[in-house]
Amino acid sequence: MQEIERKFLVISEDFKNEAFKNSRIKQGFLNTDPERTVRLRITGDKAFITIKGKSSKNGLSRFEWEKEIDIDEAEALFELCEPGIIEKTRYLVKTGDFVFEIDEFYGENEGLKVAEIELNKETDTFEKPQWLGREVTGEVKYYNSQLSKNPFKNW
Repeated sequence: MQEIERKFLVISEDFKNEAFKNSRIKQGFLNTDPERTVRLRITGDKAFITIKGKSSKNGLSRFEWEKEIDIDEAEALFELCEPGIIEKTRYLVKTGDFVFEIDEFYGENEGLKVAEIELNKETDTFEKPQWLGREVTGEVKYYNSQLSKNPFKNW
């Protein structure tokens, strides 16, 4: 239940040629308190509710619990979400032993592309593709919960 990930900006579209899968995502937040974020997500014909705890000091890890829920329930719960629904396409790219998840945002976050890599331990090393830019791990403004409140277009 511990998520360990690093987050980077994406500096080119080249990742799209390397992706083995992509999917459209809609997500909203029932709670964006940094101590306990509660997220709803619909991906294709599946829906999930996720609770995330406070990030560690270095921003690399935090508690995460996720459960699949009925898609109709998720749609109903979206009515209770805080303002600022996030829409994006997620691309999956395998690099070495790991998979990068690259999110291309739409709407008020149009133009933002962020790559995340989930690690087994904080000290894991991985290959860095050429399209990977500056690391933004731990920079709160890049958390989806914050992008829903202060979108990229306002920066």
